[in-house]
Amino acid sequence: MDDLKDLFTEPKPISHASSSSVTIDPPRTCCYSLSSSSTCEHSCPLAIATASFAAASSTTSTNNNGTLMATEASSTPRRKKHPVYRGIRCRSGKWVSEIREPKKTTRVWLGTYTTPEMAAAAYDVAALALKGREAVLNFPESVGSYPLPVSSSAAHIRMAAATAAATVGAAAAAAAANEAVKGGERKVEEVAEVVGSSAMEFVDEEELLNMPGLLEEMAKG
Repeated sequence: MDDLKDLFTEPKPISHASSSSVTIDPPRTCCYSLSSSSTCEHSCPLAIATASFAAASSTTSTNNNGTLMATEASSTPRRKKHPVYRGIRCRSGKWVSEIREPKKTTRVWLGTYTTPEMAAAAYDVAALALKGREAVLNFPESVGSYPLPVSSSAAHIRMAAATAAATVGAAAAAAAANEAVKGGERKVEEVAEVVGSSAMEFVDEEELLNMPGLLEEMAKG
């Protein structure tokens, strides 16, 4: 920094010649004296300092913007849509279902469910109630088993959607229980087979080694 100060001439203080005239000294300039036709071969300290300050300010601004964006992203909960089913998304480990009303910006909330299949069934019921045959369904093969809402009001649609979701959830639980029972039966059969094969392979070594004596006893008897 001392070297930079030496390259500049400090301005002189303002001298007040009178109340009506003020003399201001010219700003400080580089210490290298040049003619009007020559070119300076020295690096200008003022230009270097200005460029360094601009680069530092730009880096700080970029870092601050990146930190702000990361903070906003971390504070916003992630809502992931399902790759297959329509009208549902994952939030906090559960699946929420909702549907937009036709020709409106409002949405009908259909509830939060433990499985994506339950949420997808709830969406199907609402889609049928609001869009009719034009509705694109998650389970078109289940149209005949879906309950119909009493009216097209949001409350009635929500009740019918919850009923359909409960039915799907109960069916899935029953299927899982049945599979568990079948798995237990298969394990019992496997154990019985192992025990049976072990019994068939058992050989009394004492009787085998004492076979001549056993034959004599049988002959005497």
